[in-house]
Amino acid sequence: TPEGAVRELVERMRFVQGDPRDARAAFDLLSKRARANLAARATRYGDASGKPIAPEAMIAPSRFTLRFEPQRYSAQIAGAYALVDVIGLHPGEQAKIPCVFEERGWRVDLALPALPPVQVRPGASPPR
Repeated sequence: TPEGAVRELVERMRFVQGDPRDARAAFDLLSKRARANLAARATRYGDASGKPIAPEAMIAPSRFTLRFEPQRYSAQIAGAYALVDVIGLHPGEQAKIPCVFEERGWRVDLALPALPPVQVRPGASPPR
């Protein structure tokens, strides 16, 4: 279910503390669009640093903080899309998480910001 995908992502993200297997488990719950965004970020990091990095390694546990402790999950489903309401214990503790049904299951469709274009100094060769 979409609620199950969001709940599972929250639980898996709690365990991402540098172990690549934990990061991969969380990464696998993301939509194709979110995974592609992280893959592009990994490629850019690898190009800039000269060190290849797996897309799931772009999931930074230090950037993942729960704003509140989820108590209830409920989904509004429209075809292959869902919006999961996550409700906390106190008033105002609410989040809406988009999901998409793809690859025979529900995936969390995190809205990650698009990467800005690579800036190239005048006279430098363009990025690949």
